[in-house]
This record gives sequence, structure tokens and C-alpha cells, in this order.
Amino acid sequence: PVEVRFRHLSDDEIERYLRAEEPYDCAGSAKSEGLGIALLDAIVNDDPTALIGLPLIRTCRMLRAAGLVLP
Repeated sequence: PVEVRFRHLSDDEIERYLRAEEPYDCAGSAKSEGLGIALLDAIVNDDPTALIGLPLIRTCRMLRAAGLVLP
């Protein structure tokens, strides 16, 4: 699991973000790979790629365990 902590936001900050990024097509309406990162206080996980999609560190670990040779 990924823990995402938002910082305290004013209504004005939220409105500015929503107008700038229009993040209505993503979970939580905050795109951490874009301007939404400014809304956050912390992302807690051992694999930061897990927040925006496939957890790549864990996937590579599993592929190596299955015998695939990776760099």
C-alpha cells in the first residue's frame, strides 16, 4: 500500500490547482507526476512508482526471481 499525506490546503489553493491541471481522470484528483506534487506533504512507500501505476521496483524483483536477467 501507498500512504499519501496531503498538506493543509486552502480553498483557493485547491481551486487554482483544479483549474491548472484539471485532474478529474485520476484517483484522488491529484497528479503526483504533475503540479499535484505541490499539494502533498509525503508519499510513504518503498516503491514510489506504485502510486502512479505499475510498481516497477517490485515487478523487477519478481522478474529476477522468475529467472529473467535484468540490468
